[in-house]
Amino acid sequence: MFKLRKKQKREILRIVEYLISGGAYFWSGYLAFFVCDQFFHLSLWWAKLAANIFGWTINYLLQRFWVFKNPALAKHKTEVTGRYIFITLADFLIDYLLVNALRGLGVSPYIGQFVSSAFFTPWNYLWYRFWVFPEKFVNRKPAKIGLMRVAAHRPHGHGAYHRMRQ
Repeated sequence: MFKLRKKQKREILRIVEYLISGGAYFWSGYLAFFVCDQFFHLSLWWAKLAANIFGWTINYLLQRFWVFKNPALAKHKTEVTGRYIFITLADFLIDYLLVNALRGLGVSPYIGQFVSSAFFTPWNYLWYRFWVFPEKFVNRKPAKIGLMRVAAHRPHGHGAYHRMRQ
């Protein structure tokens, strides 16, 4: 029998936590979709949007502070939140198109959400793990280009940067 290394154990635990928090997101969103669809008779777009907003809130809190907890990310709240919003909006559009396409084929949106979650479970894990909540956040500061460097650049000829005389 082989032993798992500490990093492997941590990754397995993270995947289990991700699946639990994803389940909380899915079932809370699924229930919200049911309420919006059956009681408020909202269109598919509005019902899914309302359900996802509810689920996204739960999901963000669980993913950020439980599954991918990392004290180093505290310095990057704006970037992390922006990345989460970006991937979540992209997910919503893909999810809506998928569920709507399945509905066009005669599949209930309630079943379509299960199909969609089968795609998004591994998809989002990879995005969250490596881009939204990375273990090491790479600071990419804009390059500082001085006036002398810009003025000295010659699109043709040699590329040496020399101080220009004025």
